[in-house]
Amino acid sequence: MKKKIITFGEIMLRLAPEGYHRFIQADSFGATYGGGEANVAVSLANYGFDARFVTKLPNHEIGQAAVNSLRKYGVDTTHIVRGGDRIGIYFLEKGASQRPSKVIYDRANSSISTATSSDFDWEEIFHDADWFHFTGITPALSDSAAATCLDACKAAKEAGVTISCDLNYRNKLWSKEKARQIMGELCQYVDVCIANEEDAADVFEIRAADTDVSKGAVSREGYKDVARQLMERFHFSRVAITLRESLSASDNNWSAMLYDAERFCFSKKYQMHIVDRVGGGDSFGAGLICALLNGCSSQEAVDFAAAASCLKHSIEGDFNLVSADEVQKLAGGDGSGRVQR
Repeated sequence: MKKKIITFGEIMLRLAPEGYHRFIQADSFGATYGGGEANVAVSLANYGFDARFVTKLPNHEIGQAAVNSLRKYGVDTTHIVRGGDRIGIYFLEKGASQRPSKVIYDRANSSISTATSSDFDWEEIFHDADWFHFTGITPALSDSAAATCLDACKAAKEAGVTISCDLNYRNKLWSKEKARQIMGELCQYVDVCIANEEDAADVFEIRAADTDVSKGAVSREGYKDVARQLMERFHFSRVAITLRESLSASDNNWSAMLYDAERFCFSKKYQMHIVDRVGGGDSFGAGLICALLNGCSSQEAVDFAAAASCLKHSIEGDFNLVSADEVQKLAGGDGSGRVQR
């Protein structure tokens, strides 16, 4: 029987100029769909799991197009609620070389931000589920979204479901103070915490020593201490931290760490030339969930997750459209990129 994973959050319309054009150069925008938890669901469906995405979308053609974008890759959309007036939008300008990427949000009063717990039957949603995943983006959307997320966590815990959360702090959505308050409450229910190299500092004021992300300097020893402090504060079973060394918008070094209270496991470091970095963290989270549900060791899990995320950086759009076999091949050491015939 397939393992069942529930993800809850917002899927948005992504509008981006062609190639590396700037917003002010654009005469047209390419339209795709994506969002943290939706991206995770697509990855897990590609890996062969029963992945179910829960959200609220307007009952019009654009809302339906978002639903269809998930169904295309095998995501179960049964529990998507229809209602509200609009789908969230984000505009993406892809950076290159020393020019950073830019994101402009147009998501105020989107359907999911107006949703309440009465829109969702959490008991039914979590029936026979094995895993629940959400990110710090969802509770940042509105007070009602935060309350709904908390109710979902309580229901998942009551159902005996493993809960993971990617902290995913977004300063355009809420303040650090509010994030600290709300995420501090939500994390009481979380088993597996996922963060990037800045999230723990932004949300919980837990900082890594000898690290300056603006200069691409990341200290492994510093992040061991960050993971240890997170686990001591919230009693997580595992803490995963992605470690991005940003040499430029086009070239990054990428690795990750997983702490399971007994040992710190580090993945290999990948030198990436980036096609599209949006969804990189989501692809890591999905890879980690996949590996842990498959019974992998901590080392195997972080290796698989880091390789999955590395591959995502080579794919246009939010979704990580790779198979488990492709990820395993890279994790096993074949990163040559040679043509497969």
